[in-house]
Order: sequence, then structure tokens, then C-alpha cells
Amino acid sequence: MSLLITFLTTLKNFVKLQDGNGLRSWLLIESNVSESYYQLSRELKSGFQNSSAIEKLVDKCLPEEDDVPEGMGSPYPGFNTFIREYLEYWRDVDFNDVVNIHARVSGLLISCANALAHPTYGIMLLQTSMSLSESLSKLVMQLNREPRLLAQIQGGSYGVESGERKSIVELAADIIQKIFTACLTDRSSTRDSVPKGKKVAVYLFANLTLKLLFACDKSRLAVQMFTNLSSSGPLLSLYPASQRVTFLYYLGRFNFDHCHYLRAHWSFEEAYRQCPPRFMKHRRQILTYWIPSSLLMGRFPSQTLLQRPEARGFADIFIPICAAVRTGNFVAFQNAMAQNKDWLWAKGLYLTLLQRLKPLVWRSFTRKTFLLTSQQDDASGQFSSNNRAPALALQDLVTTASYVQRLLEGYLPARPAPRARPAPHINTIFLKAVTNSAAAEGAESNSTLAPPPGGPRQLMPSEGLIFANQKPTIDKVEGIVAGLVYAGLLNGFIARQQRKFAIEGAKKQGGNAVRAGWPNPYGSIMERFREDYEESMSLYETDDGDPPGDFDDVPGWVRHV
Repeated sequence: MSLLITFLTTLKNFVKLQDGNGLRSWLLIESNVSESYYQLSRELKSGFQNSSAIEKLVDKCLPEEDDVPEGMGSPYPGFNTFIREYLEYWRDVDFNDVVNIHARVSGLLISCANALAHPTYGIMLLQTSMSLSESLSKLVMQLNREPRLLAQIQGGSYGVESGERKSIVELAADIIQKIFTACLTDRSSTRDSVPKGKKVAVYLFANLTLKLLFACDKSRLAVQMFTNLSSSGPLLSLYPASQRVTFLYYLGRFNFDHCHYLRAHWSFEEAYRQCPPRFMKHRRQILTYWIPSSLLMGRFPSQTLLQRPEARGFADIFIPICAAVRTGNFVAFQNAMAQNKDWLWAKGLYLTLLQRLKPLVWRSFTRKTFLLTSQQDDASGQFSSNNRAPALALQDLVTTASYVQRLLEGYLPARPAPRARPAPHINTIFLKAVTNSAAAEGAESNSTLAPPPGGPRQLMPSEGLIFANQKPTIDKVEGIVAGLVYAGLLNGFIARQQRKFAIEGAKKQGGNAVRAGWPNPYGSIMERFREDYEESMSLYETDDGDPPGDFDDVPGWVRHV
């Protein structure tokens, strides 16, 4: 008996028993297989160059049966078509030609997906579909790192948008999502019952698709999948912890990449909570993005968290950043980011943190300016009681901002000429800023900052206080303060005629203007999100359509049905 007949006979036995694991272990396509698969390949090349001959043999060895005992399986046309293409794969495969392998594996997975759709017996190909999907994902990720090979696949148009042409990542994701959809729409169980049939693999294929998309920087293509899960997906809590944690991690990554930092914060927090401590590598990967997403919400990591084994080395990266944000020190913030630029850049965090943390640095900077320029009765933040509400003069903020902008441009402290000792009530730090600001305009020659050799440093757009080397002006500073007020990071209003930021609620805080004007960032940001949610809910009172979900709803995360 030929090896091919033996191979097909074994497949028939697996089909009768509906042994999905047996089929997966038999239908291999990788190069690191036993010698018998290469013998099968040689036999196919020598005697079955005509595909119709393979088709006849497959139909003969795998006949469709009409009277099938309960609990047993039978070959069917879609399955036989898949087996024919599988044998053609081994007849024509050349493991030295990655481009050719990609085309053949893609076609083979499409055929397997079609066979999987069979309502009765398709379930036995579930494990094989996963195996082939993993192989295709590895190939695509390998090819995505080889522009020359990509150009061959895409007809020399790599990197060029050409009508409706899709990239190999999109094509592979479409194929795997077809299998995901077949699992999602399976009617063997309801959304809130224990998964059965193909539905047991919903999150397996979702996670595989997400892994492929993120590895190839195509996370935007996951939108439709999350939409489908929200509308008809089963409860995530019904699936094993490994699938839950992986899905929540990628859901957090998706929301982080698309600037939904609160949703990312919730997703990463839950993924970390559900990941057992023994999986230190996985917990570290989650922390890598959970800490930054929390920072962007104004929530800093605790020492307890940073001292855990999976957070080793994170304190050196994030504590200097947190300290700079907390104190409003733009120079220290830029230095902390620069010192860890390579690591942050490799994780896709550098530009996001550099740009998105600036409002929090500005919040602390305005607070520091207020403390420098206002008359305090004591160090606790109590201010002189008078009929006027506490306020921050925007011109004072321009002065301190101009001083810091010069420091960012590379100006160095110079030793000024000896002066008389200032009176005790004069704020010497603010006086230096005022002196430097005046010198910058040519009003005074003995500046406290000396120009750097070779002239001021040319800043990147995100490195300057406003934009690159632009000088702070009162109009620009007013716009920044207005933005902080809108975001809830400052509590008060801008008195435009007086050019001041007036603080509200100081009396309710016992006269503590600092606590009233600069509320807790995390609480303020959460309150702002809640207000936006309530406003969006009010719009649906008169408009048609489905109302948005709960405030803490994360699209794609099925927690209740």
C-alpha cells in the first residue's frame, strides 16, 4: 500500500471519530516534520502531477456516507476539497521560497475556513484551523520585516497606496477573521452560557488576529472585530484565564494606540489582576503599558507596585518622570524622557508620553508659579484674607514660562554682578525669572542665564513649552490655561480684562486656594469623562439610535449581556 493511501486512510479514521486533535497532528505544513511527509511529497510529485488525479483518489478514499451513526463523522465535499489542496501543497511546496509558501498557506487556510463552516462536521477542523492560522501569522510577520519580499508579493508596489489593494497583513487578518466570525455566529450555545462547539474558540482566534495586527502595526484593522464582539460576543468571563488576560491586554493596547486612555487603563488593570503572579513575564508586559496609561490619567504607580519582581527596573524609568510631572519641572521632564528614550521608543510610548503628559506638567507649573507669586500666610497654602478672590496673573506665568523656555534651549546660569541683599519679602526665585525675561528683551544686560555656545538649541515641536522654539506670549499662555480649565485640571475661570486666572472654591477649602484651584488630577479627569458621558447620553433622548453603554463600558469587552 502506498504512503498516500495510508495517509488518507488514517484521515478517514480521524473523521469517523471526529477527532479534531488527531487531524491537527496529522495535517502539518511546517518544514520541521518527520521524513514521512517528505516521502509523501516525493510520491505526489512522481505520480500525481495532474490535480484531477489527486481529486479522484481523495474522493475514493474519503467517500461521503449517508447513514452515519450518532456521534460519528463523515467526509463531505468541503473537507475533501481542503484535503486535495493540502496534498497539492506538499506536492509543490518549496521551503526555500517564502513568497510561494505564503501564497499556498493562504489558499490552504481559506479552503480550511470553508470546510470549517459545515454546520454538522466542520467543528472537527477547529484545531487544524488554529494551527494553519498560527503558521500563516508567523509567515506574515516574517515577510513584514522583509521589504524586498513584500515588494514581490505586492507587485513591486510596497508602500504605495493603490486603489483597493490590501497588504498581506490585511489579507491574512481577513482570512483569520472569517474563521473568527464562523465561531462567533455558531448557535451551539448562547452568549451567557458555557461555550460549546465552535464558540469555544472565539477568543482564541480573536487573540491570534490581534497578535498579528499588533506585530505588524495594523491595530486599526481590529475595529470591526471589537464591534462584532460587542454586539454578539459571548461573555469573556466564561473563557479560560489565559484567553481573558491575552484579550484584555490587546484590548488595552488598541485603546492606548487610539488615545482612549481611560479604557486602556481599565483593560490593563483587569488583565494584570487576572494574570497569576507566577506568570511574571506576562505581568511585566501588562505593566509596561498599564503604568503609562495610568500616568496619562494622572495616577502614579505606588512604591509597592514598583517593588514587585515583574516591575524590576521600572522605578528608574517612571519615578523621575512622575517627579517632574508632580513638580512641574519641564527641564527634568525632558531629561527623564531623554534618558530612557530608546526603551520608550521601542515600546511605542515615547511620543505619546512626551506630548500627552505636558498638560499635567503645565498644571503643576501653574501651581508652582502661583505659589511663587502669591502672598501666603503660612506654608500650608493659606492665603491672606481680603475681599479679592485668589488669582494667578497670566503675565507672571509668561515670565516663568519664558525663563524655563530659555533653559530648554540650552541657556546656562551665569554669575550675575554682586547686588544688594534683597528684602525678606521679595521672592528671589521669581525675581530671577523676571530678570531673565527682561534680559531676553534687551532691557537688562546682566541676565541670570547666559546664551549657550553656538546659539540656542533648536527644539523639536514637542520639546518646547509652546511649540519648539516659540516664545511664550500672554495669548498662548491664556490658551493653555483655558485648556487646563476645560480638562478639569484647574478650577476657576479666566478674567480676560484683568488677564488673570481666578480661583474658585477657596472658601469651601478653608481658604486653601491651592487645593481649590488645583484639584486631584485623577479625580478631575474621571469627572470630566463622566460629564462627557452624561452629555452624550442626553443627546439620545431625542435622536434615534441605540444609546451608548455604561460609563465604564469598553467596546469589545463583553462583561454583561
